[in-house]
Amino acid sequence: MALVTLLRHLLPAAAAPARPPDPVGASLTTHRALPLRRGSLRLNLSAAPSPSPAARAVAAAAAAGGRPTVLVTEKLGPAGLDLLRAFANVDCAYELTAEDLRAKVSLVDALVVRSATRVTREVFEAARGRLRVVGRAGVGIDNVDLQAATEAGCLVVNAPTANTVAAAEHAIALLAAMARNVAQADASLKAGKWQRNKFVGVSLVGKTLAVMGFGKVGSEVARRAKGLGMDIIAHDPYAPVDRARAIGVDLVSFDEAISTADFISLHMPLTPSTSKLFNDETFAKMRKGVKIVNVARGGVVDEEALLRALDNGTVAQAALDVFTEEPPPKDSKLVHHENVTVTPHLGASTTEAQEGVALEIAEAVIGALRGDLAATAVNAPMVPAEVLSELSHYVVLAEKLGRLVVQLVAGGSGVKGVKVVYSSARDPDDLDTRILRAMVTKGIIEPISSAFVNIVNADYVAKQRGLRIVEERIFLDGSPEIPLDSIQVHLANVESKFAGALSDAGDIRVEGKVKDGVPHLTLVGSFNVDVSLEGNLILCRQVDQPGIIGKVGSVLGKMNVNVSFMSVGRTAPGKQAIMAIGVDEEPEKEALKMIGDIPSVVEFVFLKL
Repeated sequence: MALVTLLRHLLPAAAAPARPPDPVGASLTTHRALPLRRGSLRLNLSAAPSPSPAARAVAAAAAAGGRPTVLVTEKLGPAGLDLLRAFANVDCAYELTAEDLRAKVSLVDALVVRSATRVTREVFEAARGRLRVVGRAGVGIDNVDLQAATEAGCLVVNAPTANTVAAAEHAIALLAAMARNVAQADASLKAGKWQRNKFVGVSLVGKTLAVMGFGKVGSEVARRAKGLGMDIIAHDPYAPVDRARAIGVDLVSFDEAISTADFISLHMPLTPSTSKLFNDETFAKMRKGVKIVNVARGGVVDEEALLRALDNGTVAQAALDVFTEEPPPKDSKLVHHENVTVTPHLGASTTEAQEGVALEIAEAVIGALRGDLAATAVNAPMVPAEVLSELSHYVVLAEKLGRLVVQLVAGGSGVKGVKVVYSSARDPDDLDTRILRAMVTKGIIEPISSAFVNIVNADYVAKQRGLRIVEERIFLDGSPEIPLDSIQVHLANVESKFAGALSDAGDIRVEGKVKDGVPHLTLVGSFNVDVSLEGNLILCRQVDQPGIIGKVGSVLGKMNVNVSFMSVGRTAPGKQAIMAIGVDEEPEKEALKMIGDIPSVVEFVFLKL
């Protein structure tokens, strides 16, 4: 991977920070008695030999007798504005056109937006290098082009915590309003009708609520619903079991959650894996008459499928604060459905939340302009270019191993502990693994989370999700010219959807190496394999006997699935073997079923890389 591509993927600029001690939640051991310098993903730029571009910009402004300028394009709470004005010149210019924004952005050092302002590549290009910080007053950053920000050396920060209580309260409000038909009864009475019998509701006491996504908002919803006398279950692959149990919540599999709940409240991020997760197939598994609340992201629900489920009675009612398209079309059948309660994305719309967001984003922007790196940084300058260049192929390997290993975890089995083992001939002081640890974390968390993980926030994001990252180093005899021989990733105390991936110790284990600049998978559980980590992968565990490879290949060929490579590892002749098959595209379900139906195939799994 070219260095510039890697920089664009990870960081807005390259700085050479001092290496402070590891934070809680990350530890490092070695299998050789050598002095060991520990690394951290948290950075104090005041100790760094090279200040950030933002710090240089502020220093230059101060030297010139001026102050940085902050452009605020959407309404921000007064407390946040006051905080910004105490530090910088603030220009509040609302309802700017895209052309107006491009004209102004070259005159400012920081830009503060909410969700309506689109901070596109053209905006960063128009800034001509002056824009140092973009602050998103809220959680989602769908409206900010992160790739362009990184290329422009611009730090992006958000405000992920201040909206939590407001969103949880709105979910509870919709839950209760839906159960008692409040919106429908209100509209009926205002139309001059008195229909008490028509709007008989249901009690919440004793009903089962499934909280889908047990992060900050989901856990707060659970606390409040418990107070209403509801029985709470939840699904979240990363939620710590002990944290859920502490508030009386049982973590269950996705299918168990949706099939046993009377009410379902959605609190998951919109990612490729959750897009339209609630579709015809999902609704068919639900208890007839279920009621659904969505204050998360509109895209997690297939709205056409929800409309069909409402019409056929599978879903009795829905309460929606978010939509795939916002605002939704005026003639939307879903919005006008008599069994749907809707609000215009009001989850964060309380006076307290708005003030909290304003303060949180103002503090983050000011800190960034001073050269500090907040835990809410979405991207940031961090690693020297020479380190990135040397480790570039291993960075790709680390992320792919993380993405692979998390897909091997069975549903309902929360990931708590991760061990990363580096085998190298280098002295530990000469091998900085912070970026590799960050990329393993990125690979594990990002596929099913809205978090954007980089070397700055990886430890913070992991800790927030109860994920403990432990690093070990195995010293090898050999040339120190090559940074690493291999990287292993272990997940302990989890169930595996592919038993062949379990090591003798019972944890999920994968190992990879870089060969000729290409990441390879070299170990799955106790089975040696050798496949390029490109495209997609099918793992099959089978009885080691002649003809199995041909049968699997025939199925894939018959279903028009192109095989890019294949490797077989076995414990002993005639015993168990694992076949790793690289495919260019995701096979249809029928093709995977045909593979599973081959008599000698014990199990299989499809993995997206």
